[in-house]
Amino acid sequence: MSHTVTVTRTTTTTTTSAIILNTGYMKTYPGILKLLQTILGIVVVGLLGHYHKTFYYTHEIFFLLMAVTFLIATFLLLLSCLTSISTASIISKTSYEVIYHGAACIMYIAASIAFLVKVSDNRRSGSYEPDMAAGSIGLAIAILYLFSTVLAQRSYRGL
Repeated sequence: MSHTVTVTRTTTTTTTSAIILNTGYMKTYPGILKLLQTILGIVVVGLLGHYHKTFYYTHEIFFLLMAVTFLIATFLLLLSCLTSISTASIISKTSYEVIYHGAACIMYIAASIAFLVKVSDNRRSGSYEPDMAAGSIGLAIAILYLFSTVLAQRSYRGL
């Protein structure tokens, strides 16, 4: 007994100019960590920018350089994951996030410790408390980058 089967395929293409946000990414641990890193990075740069009109010492410049560098890079990474569903799923499976977050963690720890040591030596400074706060927040950001490194490593390895 034979039967005849007819298969019909319809392809529809739609274009839009609307920007679609991947809000689901903000419900994941990597999304939350990137948002916290960005917000705390803004606080650190804001404290340094407000209380230091000029930067004379290398520990201040190094800490500010690391804070601004990773603030901009993390914000752009967060923005790319928010505006593209494919970016959020693909980039986590590459070694880029492992290397980036690992380097950010190491550099933030180095910059924060160097900054805190120099600030604690100069307690008479008019910006002692804000500098201690900025350095402490820098260490907290380094811990967030450590968590991001661990999550990125697990995602990269497929665990």
